[in-house]
Amino acid sequence: MKPLTLQALAVTLIATVIAAKSPYQSVLQHSRIRGRQHGPNVCAMQRIQGTDKKYFTNCKQWYHRKICGKPTVVTYECCPGYEKVIGEKGCPAALPLVNIYNTLGVVGATTTKMYSERASLQKEIEGPGSFTFFSPSNEAWAALPTEILDALVSNVNIELLNVLHYHMVNKRLTSEDLKHGSSFPSMYQDFDVHIQHYSNGIVTVNCARLVKTDQHATNGIVHVVDRVITAITNNVNSFLDTDEELESLQTAIAAAGLTGMLESEGSYTIFAPTNEAFKKIPQEMLDRILGDPVALKDLLNYHILKNLHCSESIVSGTPLETLQGTVLEVGCDGQEITLNGKTIVTEKDKLGTNGVVHYINELLIPDSVKTLKELAEGAPQVSTATKLFLDAGLGPQLTGSNAMTLLAPLNDAFKGWKQSFLLMRNHILKNKFSSKSLYHGQELETLGGNKLRVFVFRNNLCIENACIAAHDKNGRYATMFIVDKVLAPPMGTIMDVLKADSRFSTLVDNIQKAGLTELLNKKGTYTVFAPTNDAFRTMPPADLNKLTNPKELIKLLKYHIGDEFLISGAVTSHTRVKPLSGDKLELGMRNSTMYVNRVPVVDGDMMATNGVVHAVGSIIKPLRKLTPFLQLTSSLKILKGNAYFKIKGILVMTFSHYISDELFQKVVSSRSSKTMSPVQ
Repeated sequence: MKPLTLQALAVTLIATVIAAKSPYQSVLQHSRIRGRQHGPNVCAMQRIQGTDKKYFTNCKQWYHRKICGKPTVVTYECCPGYEKVIGEKGCPAALPLVNIYNTLGVVGATTTKMYSERASLQKEIEGPGSFTFFSPSNEAWAALPTEILDALVSNVNIELLNVLHYHMVNKRLTSEDLKHGSSFPSMYQDFDVHIQHYSNGIVTVNCARLVKTDQHATNGIVHVVDRVITAITNNVNSFLDTDEELESLQTAIAAAGLTGMLESEGSYTIFAPTNEAFKKIPQEMLDRILGDPVALKDLLNYHILKNLHCSESIVSGTPLETLQGTVLEVGCDGQEITLNGKTIVTEKDKLGTNGVVHYINELLIPDSVKTLKELAEGAPQVSTATKLFLDAGLGPQLTGSNAMTLLAPLNDAFKGWKQSFLLMRNHILKNKFSSKSLYHGQELETLGGNKLRVFVFRNNLCIENACIAAHDKNGRYATMFIVDKVLAPPMGTIMDVLKADSRFSTLVDNIQKAGLTELLNKKGTYTVFAPTNDAFRTMPPADLNKLTNPKELIKLLKYHIGDEFLISGAVTSHTRVKPLSGDKLELGMRNSTMYVNRVPVVDGDMMATNGVVHAVGSIIKPLRKLTPFLQLTSSLKILKGNAYFKIKGILVMTFSHYISDELFQKVVSSRSSKTMSPVQ
């Protein structure tokens, strides 16, 4: 028992260590695993084609071979802290442990090494101590604007030294110590450097990505970063207030009462619309939002993420939650950040003490600030319905501030639709609803004065014959449901529906002869598969003669009446309904057509107050009962639906196959069947 306990403890400790790995270490480990075929301490790297940007690879990137939507080339390099040895495979040798100054040269940060010498920092980083140096790469120095670099180099003893000291922390910090959201006082006037350690393994300091991490030295550690960082002293609100390009945003923030929040402690990401972005919005819409405190606050909160996201943290599309409560799809396309699929970010990574600002040239308009008309116009899949609503004179309702719900059918729903657009009033409900609050049997009142019923099925939520086809769009005052069909309110009982359609005159006569009129007029939830006149006309004479017998007529008619309510939206691949007589009816959907016992429905979802009518072009017959392929005979033995027999001494098991009686008899009498020997 004791060894087992120790073993269990060891497993627990190992699991704890693995679980405690930082995201960066997990990605590094994945890269090690992918590179181990090339020798010890080899890491697989993914370089974006056409650039020098390289990443340790995670599982998703490895299989997609893409970063920010761009194809990558896999290279194999020494993992951090190791180097190659001539004549040996992989990277077996640990890098020599030298001081920080010399380590800068070892890791290729030669420009930082040169500037450290010029700024008289060399002696400090060669001497005793325990420092962390976030060293800009050579490319990072080269990317600085010429005027800034010239100013630094011309005043090396003050400006350049201050910049280098801001890249240093007076203690050793490994990647494990660089926790998400942490900050550390730099060696330049104790101004903090801000760390973000993202779940995808990206680590940033002041939004500069660590590209070479954990390069140990005798007196500290070096992390190479991809840009030169500058001191952060102001919060994001102060930053926004100082830029004339953001004047419209500043005014809106003050009007919405968000100034205090943006001055307080936090970790925000602000997608800041420029003055140009505000000008792109129709003036009428902009004036309405600016004059509505609730809508304005929602609009601005939709531009603010709950967490700080530097541009370097985005390597693929991901939904990120906003302060408004919904999500933005934040992704990237090469070097560009995308928002909801659009490349509208013009400037990135303007860092404050409590967040980061990215400039955008287009305003992001959430559904929660829109009128019904704006919701509908923003959904091209319901453009036909939008036009019909306006043609029906419903523009004031779609732009007003009354609480209501719009049922907008998809464009395809209007194919072959010939009814009056005035019926579109039935697609607007009084009061604002959420689909999640609707319940089975609920009645909803329309602007046209009709009552609509709610039906909850296993696979669909429907209002009369129309099922909700997309998530709710919640506007400022109203909600829009996108539905799959043009709505058909009930126009009477089932008998009323049948009598009003000349295609069912024969059926109506037969219903009256059978004495079923009262049944189809009374309250209930019936599904009637109504044979058309052509269906009766094409019946075989023998079957047609049977209908002169009242019992046979009643039996046939009741077989076409289901004792539950099923519209086409409730039917899946295998749906059964019990008719008033006979066995269950087998329903299914194929290519958007409903079938009942393999008979296609030619016109469905004719709504009635006590059920629904589906027209069929043929009389529905019970499905033929299937016969087991193998039955108990002198040549074989059936065991619980399986047949066991020998063919030339080989044991064979045949599972239950089904064919017709005629074919079965042919198989049984065949030469092959007679040669089979049963298993005793």
